[in-house]
Amino acid sequence: MPPKAQAAGKGRGPAKRKLAEEFPPGEVLTDTSKKSWKLGAPIGQGGFGLLYLANENSSKTVGADAPYVIKVEPSDNGPLFSELKFYMRAAKPDLIQSWMTSHKMKYLGVPKYWGSGLHEKGGKRYRFMVMDRFGTDLQKKFEETGRRFPRKLVLQLGLRLLDILEYIHEHEYVHADIKASNLLLSHNNPNQVYLVDYGLAYRYAPEGVLKEYKEDPKRCHDGTIEFTSIDFSSAVSSNGAGPSSSAKKTSKRKKVVDYKEESDDEVDGSPAKKRKSPKKKGVKEMKTASPKKKVATPKNTAARPKKALVEMGTQTTPGLKRGRGRPKKKAEPVDSE
Repeated sequence: MPPKAQAAGKGRGPAKRKLAEEFPPGEVLTDTSKKSWKLGAPIGQGGFGLLYLANENSSKTVGADAPYVIKVEPSDNGPLFSELKFYMRAAKPDLIQSWMTSHKMKYLGVPKYWGSGLHEKGGKRYRFMVMDRFGTDLQKKFEETGRRFPRKLVLQLGLRLLDILEYIHEHEYVHADIKASNLLLSHNNPNQVYLVDYGLAYRYAPEGVLKEYKEDPKRCHDGTIEFTSIDFSSAVSSNGAGPSSSAKKTSKRKKVVDYKEESDDEVDGSPAKKRKSPKKKGVKEMKTASPKKKVATPKNTAARPKKALVEMGTQTTPGLKRGRGRPKKKAEPVDSE
């Protein structure tokens, strides 16, 4: 018998995102604030969209020295929509300028948001975003220099990246895809580096309230595989930390061993807890005294003999609970004398 044909829609992976069609130079786009932008030549292609040189709309053509770029994607694609939410909340020019002024910085490596909107052409809808134009990326520079940067340059890049992360984290976002190819040099000043591509950016603390971490199988392979933590998908606990931070209940026997180790440390001279130091006969009194008497519990073990402490530390847990460190049976024959 011939194999049965699979039903439509079954046995297939998720639908692929559509690629943006190329627009001719001179196409005019109008953003949500009614400002018009004119497209120039395409200069690059991302995963699902195209990048165009752009400038404010005028009678002039957009030349090679255009100060802006516009990213265009089909409107039902997700990455640009997610990126837009970050830019609109955290990358407006006045917001970035205010941060730079308050922190006395000459520049901050976060791209500025200049506008966005929807554009229809040929019965299809496209989403676009206007941003600053940049130069080459750090990965290409790394390859050009024989995959080796001077130590001074690495330290400078690290400092600039820390400034960027401080800004986006304080504005409630994480980038989630930091890599050399997402670090672009300024088009006008090659000494300035910018972190781009916020398609995977995640708002971890809306209005200052931390989101509870929940695993999402749909996002398990997001990011770049070379830079993804090996244990991230399985070892992150519900509070967003690694497995080492998960609280485990300590067994009663474990508590006894910890008590012994703490006592030994006190004998060695390291301060642990302040208690009064009894003499040797104080230990004997502790064995013969009634459980109601305060003498039975010495307040300081700093000068207590090590042997007596080891005996107390190795007693069974019921004994520790009932007699505060002394076995019940040994107290009876001494009292009878």
